[in-house]
Amino acid sequence: MSDKPIHFASDVHLGAVSPETERSFIRWLMYTGDHASELILNGDLFDFWFEYGSVIPGGHTRTLGALAELVDGGLPVTLMGGNHDWWGGSFLTEDVGLTFQAGPVVRTLAGFRTFIAHGDGLGRGDVAYRILQTWLRSRSARWLFRWLHPDVGAALATRVSRTAERAAGASNAEKARSEILYEWALEKLEADGDLDLIVLGHAHIPILHESGPNRFYVNLGDWIKHRSYLVLKEGERPSLETWEE
Repeated sequence: MSDKPIHFASDVHLGAVSPETERSFIRWLMYTGDHASELILNGDLFDFWFEYGSVIPGGHTRTLGALAELVDGGLPVTLMGGNHDWWGGSFLTEDVGLTFQAGPVVRTLAGFRTFIAHGDGLGRGDVAYRILQTWLRSRSARWLFRWLHPDVGAALATRVSRTAERAAGASNAEKARSEILYEWALEKLEADGDLDLIVLGHAHIPILHESGPNRFYVNLGDWIKHRSYLVLKEGERPSLETWEE
């Protein structure tokens, strides 16, 4: 057991944020390397990620290098698939050395039985998105997308991304999504007495809620507006922090 905490972050959306935001995130990664025992990035690290065999999206060299340096230094790093980067790929797992987790996972972390998921597709409503999600994650959709020129694929992904809107402020849709995930998480905690902690992202609004004695729901927020991250340490209450550097 390490006396260092576990760090979580979510929804950085590299490629759709400013260079200063990325530089700040890299500084936090270096801090995490010195102060944490594990790093879990809970989806949408990239605003778009798709590997075309030997071709990967450009523009993330410094972040990918920083992550590789953490892994080489012995820090376990897990990337959960988000709705913007669910497709992962061998470059991330083999070249950078991340562990890629495509779907939700339950792990015991710092003494907490923890359910971790990005959050897209959870909760009531959004039937159209669930149908689209199932198709986009199918083998046939991935095969078809590979036939697009990488520049065309990236341009198409940029057109459908709504990250710029989120940077301007929380929309009504975003607030509604946050409420849906909050309700879903509390219902799951009530239904599953073995869980101590649920950690989600996707909503871009940070939340730390104690539903019962030492049982928590956390939404990690984002790095676009909040630069929020979770610190999980054995014997302590989970803590949502803000990176200021």
